[in-house]
Amino acid sequence: MTLGLESVDYFIFLIYFVIVAVYGYWVYTHKGKQTADSKDFFLAEGSLTWWAIGASIIASNISAEQFIGMSGQAFQLGLAISVYELVGGFSLIIIAVYFLPMYIKNKIYTMPQFLQKRYDGRLATIMAVFWLLLYILVNLTSIIYLGALSLEKMTGFGFMACAVFLTVFAVFITLGGMKVIGYTDVIQVVCLVVGGLATTYLALDLLSDRVGTGAGIFEGLGLIREKADHHLHMIFSKGQYQVHDGKGGFTDAYTQLPGLMMFVIGGQWIVNFNYFGCNQYITQRALGADLNTARNGLLFASFLKILMPLIVVLPGLAAYVLFQENAEPAIVRGITEGGIVKPDNSYPVLLNLLPVGLKGLAFAALTAAIVASLAGKANSIATIYMLDIHRKFFNTNLTEKQTVWRGRIAIVVSFLIALVISPFLKNFGQGFEYIQEYTGFISPGILAIFLLGFFWRKATSNGALAAALLSIPLSAYLKFNATDIPFLNRMGLVFWACVALQVVISLAESKGHDSPKAFAVEASWFRVSRSFLIGAAVITGLVIVVFSVFY
Repeated sequence: MTLGLESVDYFIFLIYFVIVAVYGYWVYTHKGKQTADSKDFFLAEGSLTWWAIGASIIASNISAEQFIGMSGQAFQLGLAISVYELVGGFSLIIIAVYFLPMYIKNKIYTMPQFLQKRYDGRLATIMAVFWLLLYILVNLTSIIYLGALSLEKMTGFGFMACAVFLTVFAVFITLGGMKVIGYTDVIQVVCLVVGGLATTYLALDLLSDRVGTGAGIFEGLGLIREKADHHLHMIFSKGQYQVHDGKGGFTDAYTQLPGLMMFVIGGQWIVNFNYFGCNQYITQRALGADLNTARNGLLFASFLKILMPLIVVLPGLAAYVLFQENAEPAIVRGITEGGIVKPDNSYPVLLNLLPVGLKGLAFAALTAAIVASLAGKANSIATIYMLDIHRKFFNTNLTEKQTVWRGRIAIVVSFLIALVISPFLKNFGQGFEYIQEYTGFISPGILAIFLLGFFWRKATSNGALAAALLSIPLSAYLKFNATDIPFLNRMGLVFWACVALQVVISLAESKGHDSPKAFAVEASWFRVSRSFLIGAAVITGLVIVVFSVFY
């Protein structure tokens, strides 16, 4: 296994970098408005096409966490980890039909703005501050950290050099505003898909060469089914399957993906509906477009989402078989640290096995995924800060030009904070594997207040505030006092508790009357075009087929 890149690899990466930089500058000077307009800068109002919206959503969603973490979980759990991508793809269709009209028809541009209009300023401010802290201290910081670690393993450069490179690259893209992010994300998605598929091809071909007869990738797929059939099931039952825990021991796979119960109780739905429907840096791409364009963008994102298992799951499965068969010494050495099996090392190890040229393409793909995610999150940080905090509490009379420039300052400051904090995440050790879990402490409460705010006219502000405040302490209590409940099931229980609390308080307050701030809803908002229905049916059918074949 060769650590580092060759001259050809750097040349391929340089081509990618120049294309993104030149195209980004062209978009900045030729697309959208040329005047300083906050809606144009933060939302690219009217500038993004459906394909740019869809590509940008996936580019913001897929980062080092997916490439490294999900591939590692495929090594650990198998095909079942694809449930996040498949359910995510289906969730995007539901969000396009039912969530988007509520935002666009009511002229909602930020998530706190929804809370302000539907409930009150208390909840909007509390959640705006929370989202800022979450996006900077967890999301932005963790992407820089994981991205820099990935590039460090791949290139041989130091961690801080890689972190600074990623940060500067992302700042360059982000300062151009949402229209630059949206259109350059199309290039980023092409790079991550092509580079990701190249890695998948190499992994399956390597598996065929080392374990089979060298007949190629289809033999590699057959070898996965032959040598790791237990890794090809979507649904686990309790006690069915023990997997490496990354700490030197084993754990029940059911604790991470609790079978059908994660659908019945709702944990899997909560993760995806909250992430794609109530998350500023995801929905922001669609909020500046008209409803039909935004819906088609989410449909395109849904298609790309269900494509992701080919890119991030298959390499992990191939690495697992190579490891189990002891067929590739570099795989065994790279995944094992001090006698402990580290599933998250599987993707970086595969990248270092790529031949010259393909390694440069994979380097560009990984960088594209990281930079696109950083840019999307940083723009959303600036959007929430400027529109929901700065212009409300510090200066209500800012001009459009001042708002844009202060937004750019907020972007730079947020990146600097995340860059400074990122090296300290090494001290968390294995704890950072659970970032998604701890972020999920608030997800049930957020989704409850959004859903009831959308579709229940009696939902009141005090009920919503109580539900939001209940989510974290109840999640913490169950985590430490009901340790046998899997994470996703715990999220479901907390969600229904938050819904019940909000309903009880709202009924007690409303006394049979609608909330005075309830949104007007028209049935016509939820009608979709025939082409959308056909696309949604095809995607839904593909998801059903995968679950049926690999149940």
